[in-house]
Amino acid sequence: MDAALTSYLDAHAEEAQELLTRLCRQPSVAAQNLGMAEMADLVESLLQEAGFRTQRLLTEGAPPAIYGEQRGQSDFTLLLYNHYDVQPAEPLALWHSPPFEPTIREGKFYARGAADNKGEIAARLAAIRALRAVYGTLPITLRWIIEGEEEIGSPHFAAIAQQYASLLQADGGLWEGAGFDSTGRPELHLGTKGLLYVQLDVRCLGIDAHSGAAPILPSAAGRLVQVLSALRTPEGRVRIPGFYDTVRPPSEAERAALADQPDREAELRAAYQVERFVDGLTGVALRERYAFAPTCNIAGLGSGYTGEGVKTVLPASAMAKIDFRLVPEQDPQDILTKLQQYLQSEGFDDVQVTVLGMAEPVVTPIDHPFVQRVATIAES
Repeated sequence: MDAALTSYLDAHAEEAQELLTRLCRQPSVAAQNLGMAEMADLVESLLQEAGFRTQRLLTEGAPPAIYGEQRGQSDFTLLLYNHYDVQPAEPLALWHSPPFEPTIREGKFYARGAADNKGEIAARLAAIRALRAVYGTLPITLRWIIEGEEEIGSPHFAAIAQQYASLLQADGGLWEGAGFDSTGRPELHLGTKGLLYVQLDVRCLGIDAHSGAAPILPSAAGRLVQVLSALRTPEGRVRIPGFYDTVRPPSEAERAALADQPDREAELRAAYQVERFVDGLTGVALRERYAFAPTCNIAGLGSGYTGEGVKTVLPASAMAKIDFRLVPEQDPQDILTKLQQYLQSEGFDDVQVTVLGMAEPVVTPIDHPFVQRVATIAES
């Protein structure tokens, strides 16, 4: 990094935080349709301020994806991806400060979306501003797409990508989610797990009943417990036939990369306040399962009375939200079909399955030329 750029960055050290504060003050919860239009406006204006020619990529039923393009000195084109939506902030009682009022405590920035994914948008904008201020132009051409549905599984992203494919052509692409490990070494993330997110609904009665009728009336909560117990063994293995058929083991190069990662076990135990990991895993085995194992996770449950005190009720209905995180070669549509067939075969044809999100797993080979180019830059 030359002296002029270093000097500029020192003089504008607070710029990324100021950008992040602007972004995090604006709610943008896709799952609740909260603040999405306002967030799209803000993102587009920030890209325009940074020198991008912008366009809204529209498809029916989705908030606009914001697209920006900026020509550089080279024709080499880099595509950036980010998202401006965030997860719901609930439960609000766990927040020490309001989720959409950015707060600094003990040198750390707290707000919903600070890390995922507005922090990365702010950092990229600050870097682009610095390059333009010092050199007058960018060294390469940038194309940037920022969507608004990632946190709900990007249900319309495939349609957007197909409709606007010509705008998304590039020599390489950088996704969201990267940084530095605990030793200060840059991290390169070469893929992400896929997703199948479903809601399971069971209704056994027209209305809730008094629990005294439990000997003669069916319980939706009890029925749902049976369904959930059928999805996984006590050891955590998914029972759905064929679920693991296409799962491929990590390559030797991938295993070597896992072995080269720093030990973060103490950090993770402290962060999640857990004494041990599932099955007592540690070392490379822990990292391998974390990176390469598909999952069947209960993300949420609802049934009956959950308020304070006692209410003797026999629930008429029960609901569970399930997310399957999928690894390369698994197809979310195929897993959905296998799930539906399995529930039917086990006698759970009374369970309604509603798909809330799908995304295919992706991975870039470690030896890909673009990966090696980025790694060389990171190491320099």
